Amino acid sequence: MKGDIDLVLNYTYFNEIPEIQVLDSIIKLHTSIFGVPDDLVGRMKEKPKLRIDVALKDKKVVGYKIGYALNREQFYSWLGGVDADFRNQGIASALMEQQHHYVKESGYKAVQTQTKNKWRSMLILNIKSGFDIIGTLTDDEGEPKIILEKKMI
Repeated sequence: MKGDIDLVLNYTYFNEIPEIQVLDSIIKLHTSIFGVPDDLVGRMKEKPKLRIDVALKDKKVVGYKIGYALNREQFYSWLGGVDADFRNQGIASALMEQQHHYVKESGYKAVQTQTKNKWRSMLILNIKSGFDIIGTLTDDEGEPKIILEKKMI
């Protein structure tokens, strides 16, 4: 089935909460990946200089990457994912590349992110994309998180 998918995708971005159709599609995808929406919209509204990169198949969001400014020099790559039917086709890499182009053009010196060992494909993609592991922390559920940073040169 995966081979039958016609990969004509449109990549775009938003510097604010997108219109309801796109937003609902992001929330649906986020929930399918992470299990709960966690008041995603409310949390997005709190983030400074929000940036949302999306991959669309027709009008359906099949991949997304959300980030925001930590401060004037650091950008935080916060949440993202790709629809299970569209994985391993370069969508996450393309979204990361689009986000990092924005980060660099906007004058940030570094992009940071955090991931868990269970999201191994994201950890590997980050390392292959030039991120360095700079530390670890334990989240509220007692699970370790890996902190990564990439210098924007």
